[in-house]
Amino acid sequence: MKNTLASILLCLGSLATAAEPIHVLVWDEQQPQQKEAYGEKFLGETIAAHLEQQPGLSVKTARLDDAEQGLSNETLDATDVLVFWCHRRVKDQDDARMEAVVKRVLDGKLSLIALHSAHWAKPFVRLMQERAKEDALQRVPEAERASAKWEFVNPQPYYRGVKSDAPLTPALTHEGEVWKLILPQCVFPTYRADGAPGHLTTLLPQHPIAAGLPSHWDIPQTEMYGEPFHVPAPDEVVFEENWDKGEHFRSGSVWKVGKGRVFYFRPGHETYPIFKQAEPLRVLENAVRWLGGK
Repeated sequence: MKNTLASILLCLGSLATAAEPIHVLVWDEQQPQQKEAYGEKFLGETIAAHLEQQPGLSVKTARLDDAEQGLSNETLDATDVLVFWCHRRVKDQDDARMEAVVKRVLDGKLSLIALHSAHWAKPFVRLMQERAKEDALQRVPEAERASAKWEFVNPQPYYRGVKSDAPLTPALTHEGEVWKLILPQCVFPTYRADGAPGHLTTLLPQHPIAAGLPSHWDIPQTEMYGEPFHVPAPDEVVFEENWDKGEHFRSGSVWKVGKGRVFYFRPGHETYPIFKQAEPLRVLENAVRWLGGK
């Protein structure tokens, strides 16, 4: 009996040791201004250097200027979680490569973590559009869904801002036989890059992304984004952020889109060393493990 139990335990230990790691790809536009905060490494390389030191993760990096923008079919097929940072060069993102990301998320083969100014990354925008379509369809009477006629407005929202009093997007109206969906703008009316501290509250302390994080924590220097964020209502808001001048933002939000998941994490401005701080790095590690869980 003892020999049998020992054999079982040995077998289980071997299986645990041989468990397939979570494959993470950290994609970065590599904006030159990142060097102000991160020195010799770029922002994405700094994140990757931390994640690759954590057990159970296999981490690679990619950048906009790589062949196939670092997002070849072979690379994506070998990736469980894509961490994505971009800012100035969104319109340089190749539509075919970004749609390859979107398709894999919708199929449940890949998860996306969008950081900070990646609110306008093509994969994030497209996935928010697809979630908006899913939500809109649920508002159509079930008997009419198969035959409903659709008009989609605002398919290219990149670099177009919104005013504080602008109608929220996405927005659905029914005009005659046509359901008209204004797609999400994926932006917010106010921002302020003055380096004022952001004060985060962990709203869902039991959520896997919040594991090990305090109920309240600060980022000493960050850029402010102010609500309302023009995106579909998240399934879960894990973190909320506030600033001393009164602004607030849903700074850690999760959506299910198709069969996959998207996590947006607001902190990450290129000239502040946010990803040298323990708490934001813990958020990313937690998110990678949860989204990429086998």
